[in-house]
Amino acid sequence: MITKTEAIVLKTVDFSESSIIATLFTRKHGTIAVIAKGARKPKNKFSAYLVVGQVLEVVYYMKASRGVQTLSDASYRIKLDNLRVDIEKMALTMTTMEFTRQVVHENEVNSELFNFLLKLLKWLNEKESVSKIIFPYIQLRVLELVGIGLQPDETVLQKTSKIGYINIETGFLSDVSEGSQSVKLTEDQMLFLKTALTSKSSNIFDIKMAENELKDLIEYLDRYIRYHIEGVKTRRSDAIFDQLLNGFS
Repeated sequence: MITKTEAIVLKTVDFSESSIIATLFTRKHGTIAVIAKGARKPKNKFSAYLVVGQVLEVVYYMKASRGVQTLSDASYRIKLDNLRVDIEKMALTMTTMEFTRQVVHENEVNSELFNFLLKLLKWLNEKESVSKIIFPYIQLRVLELVGIGLQPDETVLQKTSKIGYINIETGFLSDVSEGSQSVKLTEDQMLFLKTALTSKSSNIFDIKMAENELKDLIEYLDRYIRYHIEGVKTRRSDAIFDQLLNGFS
């Protein structure tokens, strides 16, 4: 079946001497792998398009019994040049795309997540500068859209307590520890999560956290993900992310 749909490039790998296999998050079929034959050759039409984080309109031959589909055509749906050349934006985009691959099952259609990523990538491309604090916000929103989002319990919503815990087993953010895998938050981590879970204001990115607090918060959310999604591994892009965005706030 010939399919035409919007797609976000999540990953690319070289295949043979001339081709590329790309993992795409598509609006119609969710996450799929496609082979772009000849994409590594000079002046091939696919080489400019198959870049992580780019939003495309693609045509491929879809066969459910086949693990890798054949890419027939591609063009820009939205051209996001700043995600290619701005090092900080590139690092954040790579980590976000790998994170998406971690939590989305193959061929799982999720229009709300697709729309969120589309809006996010456009916003990142247009934003003057980016910060590491954006990534835990992305983690929270993506988890919400795949159905395992953290939930603030009533004590958090009703009280002004600065003490907080991520209760990994139950998925609640609360002011009491529940279960052996709960993690205690600093005041700034608690403020960030409470604000992120109850408001979508961009003022959340003005919250200040020390470098180690931010890194720990990202790890706490990853720990929550590993508990609720089987087989999730450490992101390879995190090392690049930390190196390129170190000190950015």
